[in-house]
Amino acid sequence: MSEDQLNEFENSEIITDDEEIQHASTVKAQAAEYNADQIQVLEGLEAVRKRPGMYIGTTTSQGLHHLVWEIVDNGIDEALAGFAQHITVTIEADNSITVTDDGRGIPVDIQTKTGKPALETVFTILHAGGKFGGGGYKVSGGLHGVGASVVNALSTELDVKVVREGKVYYMDFKTGRVNTPMTILDEAPTIERGTIVHFKPDTDIFRETITYNYNTLLTRVRELAFLNKGLRISVQDKRPTDAVKESFHFEGGIKEYVEYLNKDKSVIFPEPVYVEGEEKGIVVEVALQYTTEVRDNLRTFTNNINTYEGGTHETGFKTALTRVINDYARKNGQLKESAESLSGEDVREGMTAIVSIKHPDPQFEGQTKTKLGNSDARQATDRMFSETFSRFMMENPAVARQIVEKGILAQRARLAAKRAREMTRKQSGLEIGNLPGKLADNISNDPSLSELFIVEGDSAGGSAKQGRNRVTQAILPIRGKILNVGKATLDKVLANEEIRSLFTAMGTGFGKDFDVEKAHYHKVIIMTDADVDGAHIRTLLLTLFYRYMRPLVDAGYIYIAQPPLYGVSLGNNKEMHYIDSDEELDEFLTQLPSHIKPKVQRYKGLGEMDYDQLADTTMDPQNRRLLRVDPTDAEAADSVIDMLMGNEVAPRREFIEENAVFVENLDI
Repeated sequence: MSEDQLNEFENSEIITDDEEIQHASTVKAQAAEYNADQIQVLEGLEAVRKRPGMYIGTTTSQGLHHLVWEIVDNGIDEALAGFAQHITVTIEADNSITVTDDGRGIPVDIQTKTGKPALETVFTILHAGGKFGGGGYKVSGGLHGVGASVVNALSTELDVKVVREGKVYYMDFKTGRVNTPMTILDEAPTIERGTIVHFKPDTDIFRETITYNYNTLLTRVRELAFLNKGLRISVQDKRPTDAVKESFHFEGGIKEYVEYLNKDKSVIFPEPVYVEGEEKGIVVEVALQYTTEVRDNLRTFTNNINTYEGGTHETGFKTALTRVINDYARKNGQLKESAESLSGEDVREGMTAIVSIKHPDPQFEGQTKTKLGNSDARQATDRMFSETFSRFMMENPAVARQIVEKGILAQRARLAAKRAREMTRKQSGLEIGNLPGKLADNISNDPSLSELFIVEGDSAGGSAKQGRNRVTQAILPIRGKILNVGKATLDKVLANEEIRSLFTAMGTGFGKDFDVEKAHYHKVIIMTDADVDGAHIRTLLLTLFYRYMRPLVDAGYIYIAQPPLYGVSLGNNKEMHYIDSDEELDEFLTQLPSHIKPKVQRYKGLGEMDYDQLADTTMDPQNRRLLRVDPTDAEAADSVIDMLMGNEVAPRREFIEENAVFVENLDI
């Protein structure tokens, strides 16, 4: 770090929590019971421990993993500034975390305002660091920018080593407070330069879990490697039962990201279009490739944050894409001047694209602060992408013609689907909200209390209707296997009676018109037989929810029932025990006294259960077990659904060949 940079870092504004709320203690009391003694002024990092959700969003597993990203973002900042090449995230044997980067190392000089080493300042004062004041970093990753100090506050133990100029500087903390002041260790450094942060989350804060999920870390580490080309990021698990290490390094950056997302798809052209440029300090990267699929896959990022709510950069990209393709189509006679222009939805069909920008001063909007609001980002993305993509279309006329033809086919399908939707609404009552005749609805009008059981077959549907709680539980029987929506167009989807019944029952609409706030039920429970056909029906329903009612999945409203596999009655008293697996059955039977004669019944279908058995084992909230569908890894979920339910046969055949050996007692 140069002397000028150090001075800028040391003189950057430090905003303490005391300064933010001290005015509250001087406000004149307006009621006798509200006086100065009731104003609580929290010192240092106490505010973070008091209200952790304000700083990391949640204290669930998501917040636990967020601690890692706050520290990793500091290393990413060093990489963006051109000083770091490798970051390593390690889950230690005791489930603590170590993050190492080979950047310049956190400054150790005395910080002017605090009179303490900058290293101590960064870990003990909120909003202190090189990200504030514009001196330390031109562009900074991450969303909250509270970083090291919040991680320190929410950890029982944290220690940090900084290697600068061959010296190892060390500090450690207990629940945010200095335990060992900064000192120089008499030891050889393990890295040439950089920062090593080790911390253990506080069980008093993260009461749900303090166990780190390796796959969660792996997915984000891989994504960060894609988004920061040339940077190597490794993730390692040192826990005894999970020892593994993986490293990611992509010189092609988001171009390789698109190829990774399309690895199991048939593509129209082999190499993604790639755009990179800078305008007024905004760095724009776009990678794009078309597949033969029906749906599109667009992901946008700002300073490495997934802006899944969209924003101005996404608008700029979509506008440019639609304009360029329509202009090309008209100039080359594929669209007549009098013809309707292709819509944005048309030209995005089958597209996989990544839009990643680095903005020096991002302004986020939306409920989750993941929607970009900067107008200059729209202009920069539009201009840079349209220039490069126009040139690509002109230089590759055969590919350009295929892209336009795909858009024209999508337009025809969209118009046909529109006519089918209008006809479907008239025929099924979707427009006026009439419920399907086969639905046995519940009495309660409170969606948070209401449950919809989707039951395979009329027999099981009849048992479920008899055994349900009529106040909270609704039953929708379906006959046989619904349409595989992974291969079908929307007009064919809407022609399927079972799917129309489900759309109507939910009251949310579907696809682009979906509104999760209108959901009639906050628990949708798939209840199918425990055989191959039941598993297939379950997969078809999950594909339908994921492709046409995705917000239900994201909201955590989709569940899978877990009916027992066996019923065992004992002796003359006919005491019933329900068993979930062959292994559990063997163990149960071997533990029975010899004089007891058990009667074992294998439930091949839900219809084989009496209504009271089905209610007791699978529907009663006191006894049932439900699996909640939670696609924490959206990439993996997309990949699996495409592979199992999509048009490409080869990846599916390969999956079956690799996994068939793991199937036992196949019940066909």
